[in-house]
Amino acid sequence: MKPPKYMLTIIVISQFLCTSLWFAGNGVMSELKTTFLLEESSLGYITSLLQFGFITGTLIFAILSIADRYAPSKVFFFCALFGAICNLVLIWKSNTYTSILTFRFLTGFFLAGIYPVGMKIASDYYQKGLGKSLGFLVGALVIGTAFPHLLKELKGELSWEFVLIATSLLATLGGILMITFIPDGPFRKPMQKINLSAIPKIFKKQKFKTAAFGYFGHMWELYTFWAFVPVMLQMYTNIHSENSFNIPLVSFSIIAIGGIGCVFGGYLAEKFGVKRIALLSLLLSCICCLIAPILFSVNSPIVFVSFLLFWGIVVIADSPLFSTLVAQNAPLQLKGTALTIVNSIGFFITIFSILLLNLLKTITTSTAILMILAIGPIFGLIALMKKEK
Repeated sequence: MKPPKYMLTIIVISQFLCTSLWFAGNGVMSELKTTFLLEESSLGYITSLLQFGFITGTLIFAILSIADRYAPSKVFFFCALFGAICNLVLIWKSNTYTSILTFRFLTGFFLAGIYPVGMKIASDYYQKGLGKSLGFLVGALVIGTAFPHLLKELKGELSWEFVLIATSLLATLGGILMITFIPDGPFRKPMQKINLSAIPKIFKKQKFKTAAFGYFGHMWELYTFWAFVPVMLQMYTNIHSENSFNIPLVSFSIIAIGGIGCVFGGYLAEKFGVKRIALLSLLLSCICCLIAPILFSVNSPIVFVSFLLFWGIVVIADSPLFSTLVAQNAPLQLKGTALTIVNSIGFFITIFSILLLNLLKTITTSTAILMILAIGPIFGLIALMKKEK
């Protein structure tokens, strides 16, 4: 039986509202620094702690198979509620650097029950056309990822406290929508007890391993590309000083356009196959990594930004497709665990990619360092094409 159309809409909206917790802190970082007299170097740790919280959360959720043992909508709701509280207490006037780090870590931890669990909920409803469904889901998240850049441009007179209060209320609303309107899906197969051998068991499946390795390669590139979009725009203006950009607005456009790529990729996957479109997207983004240094020498802002917009589309278009392949090739009763552990490893990989590119940036001003991003797609392509044989 086909689920009602409103269900996907509610899942997408709920996920978007709740993941606003991820981006809220980034949008008010400078205000946190001023209000609580933080050192400049502390800002990077505040951002990193949220990511470490997410990685820790996804790892624990995967080991305990939380999304498979309990009703995923309830897991989503409680994580949204606790995440909203951890986000809201950042406005507490007695906060210290340590308490801010703790609350950001906990926010990341509870996001582990939102992002991968949201995909698990979608996969419980949409077995056929899952690629398209996850395309809408991830597409909404991409726009959320771009949100801090737009916030910098538009927030004007809004206080930073208002931003945190609003995002906490939105996350709570997202959790309420999910638990109220989205019961267990028809394809959910609950797991009865903890199985500590579940993760090794999942990775023994060759098709699952292929999908996971493709995702890991994709993640090496994705978040580092997003983190470096403003940096690349600045690097271009340093080379061509007669040109300038509204960096927050252009950065928002380059990242947000990936949402269209996710949806379009989902439709293409229905027609040509999920794996084929994922491979094509990964190949195109790999080419972008390799030719990026050449584009910096082109003295045309339109050409350069157009290239980054294209890269912004193909760099993320394969993400929902890899998640689809992961869900389709995992044991039914371990779908939530599979999506969560792959997310955990993927985000862990992003830390090393970002650190490496940051390190290279301090050593050289050469734009050739961006070619390092191609390592991930090349690894993913080898994994996917090896299986094709």
